[in-house]
Amino acid sequence: MDKVFVQGLEVLTTIGAYEWEKGIRQKLRFDLEMGYDIRPAALGDDLDKALDYAALSKKVTHHAEQNHVELVETMAEQIAQLILTEFSVHSVKVRLTKPGAVANAAGVGVEIERFAHDGPMG
Repeated sequence: MDKVFVQGLEVLTTIGAYEWEKGIRQKLRFDLEMGYDIRPAALGDDLDKALDYAALSKKVTHHAEQNHVELVETMAEQIAQLILTEFSVHSVKVRLTKPGAVANAAGVGVEIERFAHDGPMG
């Protein structure tokens, strides 16, 4: 399966389980990889048959900005389901990093992979 990716998509949102986190905006970094057959778009040089990664990035950004959750795990799952539901992809891998969440670490986070034939939450 071909892969289409969006790397380093940064979004400011409210995320965190601690009270002090609920009143501030923090940066999340999304690395997204979608299983998508690019042959129809490539063969006809046809943008309409390509995965619109600009629209996908906009939807992910909007969702993350508007939906405040406590866990990066929850946000990663929501983003995976959003992409599977709204875009015709076979699979999605979401790597979600919360930079600066742990002292002396560049970032912490999760990576999940979900498939179109899976139900919500795996």
